[in-house]
Amino acid sequence: MNGNNVYMKYMTWREFEEKKSHGVILPVGSVEQHSHHLPLIIDSLIAEEISVKLAEKIDAVVAPTLTYGYKSKPLSGGGPLFPGTIDLSGQTVISLAADILEELCRDGVKLIFVNNAHFENEAFLLEAIDIVSRKYPETVILESNWWDVLSQDIIDRVFEDVPFPGWALEHAAITETSLMLYLAPQLVREDKIPSETGFEPLPYHKYPIVKGMVPESGALASAKGSSAEKGKIITDAAVAEFVKIIEKYTK
Repeated sequence: MNGNNVYMKYMTWREFEEKKSHGVILPVGSVEQHSHHLPLIIDSLIAEEISVKLAEKIDAVVAPTLTYGYKSKPLSGGGPLFPGTIDLSGQTVISLAADILEELCRDGVKLIFVNNAHFENEAFLLEAIDIVSRKYPETVILESNWWDVLSQDIIDRVFEDVPFPGWALEHAAITETSLMLYLAPQLVREDKIPSETGFEPLPYHKYPIVKGMVPESGALASAKGSSAEKGKIITDAAVAEFVKIIEKYTK
């Protein structure tokens, strides 16, 4: 690796010192079940891969990915019901993210972009950002995710053949499967991609979570129609929108 690499983890402290003025991107994901066809790490992998593409556009640094995240709810993943899902408490997510952000601020970083790819993380990340920004108001800290920045036109292109089920049900479905087919196709078990799940979400939450609240496969909606082409459409659109957001606060 050399000093021009975007990965902070491969830089020396001098190389990081030289490049930190361009901003730091912090990818955040989870270790969570994603049905039979996707690995546990996909939220973290998607966050990191999109962060790298963003960093290459703006010459920024990609911090080591915050791999673990907050527990998924039954209506958006049901992770606690499946072996291999590693959940953090909300307070742990807040403390961990805040400590990382504060260290970057202490290092003199003036722009941090938190790229979150796990739906349930956001409230806790925003709490951490709020805590740190009160102490370091001179640092611009931004947070977003790949799904919130997609225009209706992009959503229509991705779901041209099937109805859009809503973001909560898009767990291990068309968008995440397509992103993985584009970003890391070697990790997708294509022969195990589910079609119809027959899942109808409950209009309430119930704890303790019990089997039957989430399909046995772990997929909440069909992944039929996923493709690398759709993954590229989503990635390119998200990166372009992230660049616009960052440029708004750096010009």
